[in-house]
Amino acid sequence: MSDTYILGIESSCDETSAAVVRSGEQVLSNVVSSQVAVHQPYGGVVPELASREHLRNIVPVARQALEKAGRTYETVDAIAVTQGPGLAGALLVGVSFAKALSWSLAKPLLAVNHLEGHIHAVLLEHKQQGGSNIEFPVLALVVSGGHTHLFLCKPLDGIAHASTTEASEQGRSAATRGSSAAWSYEVIGRTRDDAAGEAFDKVAKLLGLGYPGGPIIDRLARLGDARAVKFPPSHIKGVDRRVREGLAAATSYDFSFSGIKTAVLRYVETHGMQPEVEARRRQLGAKPSFDDIKGACDRQTLDLVASFQRAVVGDLVSKTLHAAREREARTLFVTGGVAANSELRESFEREAGAAGLPVFFPSRPLSTDNAAMIAAAAYPKFLARDFAAADFSAEATLQLR
Repeated sequence: MSDTYILGIESSCDETSAAVVRSGEQVLSNVVSSQVAVHQPYGGVVPELASREHLRNIVPVARQALEKAGRTYETVDAIAVTQGPGLAGALLVGVSFAKALSWSLAKPLLAVNHLEGHIHAVLLEHKQQGGSNIEFPVLALVVSGGHTHLFLCKPLDGIAHASTTEASEQGRSAATRGSSAAWSYEVIGRTRDDAAGEAFDKVAKLLGLGYPGGPIIDRLARLGDARAVKFPPSHIKGVDRRVREGLAAATSYDFSFSGIKTAVLRYVETHGMQPEVEARRRQLGAKPSFDDIKGACDRQTLDLVASFQRAVVGDLVSKTLHAAREREARTLFVTGGVAANSELRESFEREAGAAGLPVFFPSRPLSTDNAAMIAAAAYPKFLARDFAAADFSAEATLQLR
């Protein structure tokens, strides 16, 4: 079979990205234009500003991706774009651009779910590294600033639970087709409130540490005592609205991070830390360096940050491994922006290793939003000729199934 070159477009949040991927395996280019500096003064992503930056950047980013890959618009075989979920305005920029390219070039258009893209980021690099076959079912934790989901993944050509020798052999056979065959996705867990990455950003803002909060907290946590502050495990009360309205099934693997965020706020209030937080905000300004941030933190703040991170990581790891045991998963994927967190990686490698469960992560550049993962996820759709209709549109709350 001849090579297939797919131009991927990603604009779901605050990264404008374009990439060219060959046959779902080889990344020829992956250009990402970050908006961190734009949103940093506000301590979070401002949707209107994100849309404007996408409009400004999407054409030069796509041209740069093609140039780096040694391709032209005419010599790619298809256009792939993130349909959702994400910020509505940001998604519309990417979708409109991709639809215009598809129409003007008479190239097939492939609509990709952003969450499936994160899962394929793991597959993409696994194939590049010549790794061993992946056994099904795969349990995928997608954890980022906007999402915390657990998916049970299987090939659509029908691999049931690998609980018998025969099923296991089927699973190993399907693994060789894993990156080129369509998968089915069952949501077995989700966050009820804040996503994990959102909790990191909000706690960093609460403590006056700057934005984005995840990388800052990850680095600061190494300097503190993670046992200094005892955060209680999260307890989910009541029934999720989606379950109550019959839109989703109840599960025992859901997450909640609003409680620990509130616990950090209460700790700051009861320990008289607010004056120091305000002084740190004034001292650091809008765009501090990490050394500036570190120098503005006392021991109590470092211990609080380390304890917060340990509690969030512990919750993610324990619930994911609990789900893996009960659903008889054979492989574990951990992906999304928070998958770049060093403590999360170390904890999963240690705990999953002890349970005899292979765990795979994307590299740090492919953990965050990027177009290479979108082009890779589009390849099975291209083989199946699962092209997007001309009238499809962005869907901010698109589900993955």
